[in-house]
This record gives sequence, structure tokens and C-alpha cells, in this order.
Amino acid sequence: MNLQEIKQMDETYYMNTFGQRRNVAFDHGKGITLYDTEGNAYTDFFAGIAVNALGYAHPAFVKALQEQAGKLLHTSSLYYIEPQARLAKMIVERSCADRVFLANSGAEANEGAIKLAKIYFYKQGKPERSEIITLTDSFHGRTLTTVAATGQPKYQKPYRPLTPGFVHVPIGDFDALAAAVTDKTAAILLEPIQGESGVHPCGEEYLQKVRALCNEKGIVLIFDEVQTGIGRTGKLFAYEHYGVEPDIFTLAKALGGGVPIGAVCAKQAFCAFEPGDHGSTFGGNPFSSAAGCAVLDIIEREGVVEHAAEVGAYLKEKLCALAKNYPDKIAEVRGVGLMLGVEYKGGLVKAVNDALFARHILCGNTATTLRILPPLIVTKEDVDAFIAALDDVTSNL
Repeated sequence: MNLQEIKQMDETYYMNTFGQRRNVAFDHGKGITLYDTEGNAYTDFFAGIAVNALGYAHPAFVKALQEQAGKLLHTSSLYYIEPQARLAKMIVERSCADRVFLANSGAEANEGAIKLAKIYFYKQGKPERSEIITLTDSFHGRTLTTVAATGQPKYQKPYRPLTPGFVHVPIGDFDALAAAVTDKTAAILLEPIQGESGVHPCGEEYLQKVRALCNEKGIVLIFDEVQTGIGRTGKLFAYEHYGVEPDIFTLAKALGGGVPIGAVCAKQAFCAFEPGDHGSTFGGNPFSSAAGCAVLDIIEREGVVEHAAEVGAYLKEKLCALAKNYPDKIAEVRGVGLMLGVEYKGGLVKAVNDALFARHILCGNTATTLRILPPLIVTKEDVDAFIAALDDVTSNL
């Protein structure tokens, strides 16, 4: 199909939840390059919103998926599943977690983490400890519960009354967080680096204070690493940057390399689920689990996380130098590894992103911030080409 045929079909049959999309449909990809239905090439610096860590058509990843697809896609968790057990083992061996539950998405993983924190206290005979503190401008998903957890009213308004039990405090304001703690507080849920709000790191001092507070008050600390996990920040998990270990953390996005998957990862002391307490029809199926195993195996074998740290530092250095050249247009550069944001002044960011798209370069943007999330295999040469384009676009604003 050509683009017009696809658009007409979409506008006739698909629920309009995405509004006016970018005027393109992609047919295939290779490396960090996508090709549209007309054969035009696009350089991807957004990775499907931090999903395609290995880029497109990575040979070893494609081979692993083909092999698993030829064997089993689904059996259900009524039976033992080798790739499911193997992926859980791989995550535990590389993290602070002792146990893993596999889901289908980041929102499902966050729901699972919230349920786990609640049932942890319920089984101690403390059902009153059910409130979850989250941060303003956070994003934890689009289910009813994760919308309530998300600290952005624009996502919540149509769905009120919201799922009760969530309290929101400003990011980085430890005093406000501490003041929000009561004898009903079960958990604090946060992203070590907020993504959807425009790449805002919580910071080492803040996270260490939060960890100490949780220790003091017996509160469960949950990190949403749906976007930050699996090498995005130059560490396998973002918590490794801060000298802080969560009690529970969640993964999704890059874990499947494009195949839908999520994970709830917890230390043994907080693994309160027993048979019947939680479950999933598709979660941890052989295909998605094999994809997760392949992603972890490939990024370890090929040194992808270390590469992301090196190229991410190079990209941030170049962005900071660019920002100095345009103090009237660029307010700040934020982020770690290959999770970076450039905040533009005066509502310029949409024009920047539109101009990049016109040059066949893919990024994302919030109201003020250009979001840069390339596949982790991006090279310094790719970065140089991107910076040259961004420089030219910014100069012509």
C-alpha cells in the first residue's frame, strides 16, 4: 500500500487516539535507518520511544525471533516455559532483584509493582498502608491505575474519579515528599529520570535521601525503569548511577527490542505474590521471553551498554556546545547516556522537530523539549551528522 491508502484505511477504521500523525508510514529498517513506503530513508534518533535499542533488523536478534517463532509462540503459564525462566534468571543475575514477573507492557509492569507493594503490607496485616506517593510530571502508563499514578492532570481529566490512593509531590522537592508520608504510605514510585515530561533526572542526592526515608519509615521504594532500563542511560539500569537500589523496579520498552514485554523485578523480601494473587495470559510467553533473552545476550556480547555510555557522553558534549552558541534559543541540555533532552525557549521546539522531520530525522518533543533517544547502536559519525542538522535548523529559527 502507498501512504495515502494507509492513511485512508486508518482514518476510516482506527480509533483516533493519536490525532494527526507524522505524514509517513515505514516499511522496513536497517541499523538506525528507517525506509518509508515510498523508499525514502529516515535517520532514527527516537527509537520508537526508546524501544528499538538494537535498531532495526539486527541479524542476531532477527535470527533469535525467527527460531523461536518456528518453535512456539504461546502455551500459557499453566506450563513451565523455558525462555520465561531463562529471562527471569538473566535479569536477576544482572540486577538487584531476586525474582521477576513478566508482563506485556510498561503499564502492566507498573500495575504489577503497585499491586505487589499493596499486597506486601496486606499480608502483614496492615491493609491501611495502601497509599502510593508519585511525582508530578511523571508518566507511568495509561491504564486507569497508572493514569492515577501519573502526575499529569491532562492524562487524568477524562477518567475522574481516579483510582484512589495516589499522592503527588513535585520532583526534586524532598521536603514535600517527606511531608506527604503518613502511616498509610505503602510505597514511593518514581522514574530515576523522567522521560515524558522532557528528560528530568531526579538526581543522586535526592534519590539517596528518598532511599534513606524509605528505610526509616518501612516504605517500599519502586523505580519505574520502563524507559531508563536496558542500557538507555549508559548503565544496564539507571539506578546504578546513583548508589541506590530500589526494592522493586519495572522494565519494558527496550527489554523486548520491539516485541511487547514488561517485567516486575523485586527483592525477595518484597515478593509477596502467592499463587492466584497475580497473573497474565500472554505475559512471559515463549516468543516475548525469547526476545528479551536475545536483547540481553546481544547487548552484553557486543558491549552495547558501554557503547551507549561513550556515545551518549559524546552526544551530550556536542549538544551542550551547541546550546552555548544559541543562548537566546536553547535553555538547557539534560539527561544521561542516550536519554537526552534539549529545552528550547519561546515555544520553538515544535518548529525544530518539524524541521528535523523535513530533513528525514526522527526525534520527539514535549511542549518545550526536544527528546533524543536514538538506538543504542548509534555511532559518533551518526551524532556528528545529527548535530550538524540540528545546528542548521536552530540557526534558521
